Amino acid sequence: MLEHVIIGQYVPGKSFVHSLDPRAKLIAVIIFMIFLFVSRDPLVLGTAAALTVAAFLSAGIPFRFFWKGIRVILLIVVFTFLLHLFMTRDGTVLVSLGWLTIYSGGVIEGSLIATRLFLLIVLATMLTLTTTPVDLTDGMERLMHPLNRFRVPVYELALTMSIALRFIPTLLTETEKILKAQTARGATFSSGSIWKRLNAFIPVLVPLFVQSFQRAEELAEAMEARGYAGGEGRTKFRQLAWRNRDTVVLLVFAAFGVWSVLSVG
Repeated sequence: MLEHVIIGQYVPGKSFVHSLDPRAKLIAVIIFMIFLFVSRDPLVLGTAAALTVAAFLSAGIPFRFFWKGIRVILLIVVFTFLLHLFMTRDGTVLVSLGWLTIYSGGVIEGSLIATRLFLLIVLATMLTLTTTPVDLTDGMERLMHPLNRFRVPVYELALTMSIALRFIPTLLTETEKILKAQTARGATFSSGSIWKRLNAFIPVLVPLFVQSFQRAEELAEAMEARGYAGGEGRTKFRQLAWRNRDTVVLLVFAAFGVWSVLSVG
């Protein structure tokens, strides 16, 4: 199941979202992430949902492929909803069955947080699905370029963030293989108490860490073999070009941010 997680992958295409400048997509996601959690107005959340749907339709990603990859992440969203549902004690009592008490505030707060989290995950996933690792690194580097004045290794930082993001599918695939190997040896991860299940995952973590370090070492050796010596003095074959469509997208997300702030007042 973990092998179907798609965040961190790239799907080639020629859609509207694919053609956007990576800087515009990064700024748009940052604006969306910040202001999504500012307002509790249903209209603002509806607008955020509409922006997310528009981004998905404009990206041309097959729905079946996207849904198969987002199902695992939905478990996090459901867990977040249940956590607020049972822990929030505000509002009127809706259900009271002995130890189980559900308040109206828990339903509202759980739905609000779960919706925000889901929209954010979907839009962030669309960013990685429609942006190549090279463009993503270049976009991060350009946005953080002013930090060079403070001796911040901007290129190395952007490259590290991009590699870490792209390593997510690889690590999930390795985790899936280890789980299947442990299951073949008689381990069980779906039965017993919660503590028994957690203890069953301990033998998975050690080989996962070993595999992670091996992957990192292989990547370092590959970069060294190709003469990588940092970002200083490096030129770029592909130059980023800001176009009118990038400005329009940023204006749309900026308007969403302004409306989110105004709705609070």
